[in-house]
Amino acid sequence: MSGKSFFVDLTKCTACRGCQVACKQWKKLPGEKTVNTGSHQNPPDLSATTLRVVRFNELEQDGKMHWFFLPDQCRHCLDAPCKSGASLPDSIIVDPDTGAVVYNEKTAKEDADTIRSSCPYDIPRVNKKTKVIAKCDMCNDRVKAGMLPACVQSCPTGTMNFGDRDAMLALAKKALAEAKKKYPGAQLVDEESVRVIFLTQDKPGLYAKNLMADATPSPRLFTRQEALAALTRPVRAILG
Repeated sequence: MSGKSFFVDLTKCTACRGCQVACKQWKKLPGEKTVNTGSHQNPPDLSATTLRVVRFNELEQDGKMHWFFLPDQCRHCLDAPCKSGASLPDSIIVDPDTGAVVYNEKTAKEDADTIRSSCPYDIPRVNKKTKVIAKCDMCNDRVKAGMLPACVQSCPTGTMNFGDRDAMLALAKKALAEAKKKYPGAQLVDEESVRVIFLTQDKPGLYAKNLMADATPSPRLFTRQEALAALTRPVRAILG
């Protein structure tokens, strides 16, 4: 499998949120007005203008408090379920060079609920004003220009890595072997099915419920419009 991949070593993440800020800066996306939800995580979730968010989860283990940080983003699945869920040709494309799963102006014509529900990682978000469905595009413009994605460029700890897929898989396996010396429960998450390979120090569910998921595409669901058309088809046939 050619193309590019991320390797995200969560054992090194300090939740500095540099990647989150860099994404907004490069994409020229506005900030969001938020309120205190009792967590350091801010904003509280992804949105059409926040394409990556660093998730915070604080848990008590063996009488000690532990932070689990997750810089969440589109996984750029090798066989993208969201693409299988699309009804229009070329509304969701896979870049032949990088493997990036990219949305475009045609994606706004798709049923947003169908696209979002087809993603096992719950990533796509719809802009309520423009109806555009948005997510990370792997900074495909930067990558094609020979640059690193903005999030990777900004990372000060070595958490975020990016390159040819084979090289990232090799780096991930080497890092896993090293991590297991300190964290016996360390594991790679969905490395065979996605281009964003996470290394966790413990069970993926401790970071977020959708960190690990089944990225196998399901049969495409009907949009509301298609379902209505299918229901009225017999009536039209009788009247015709």
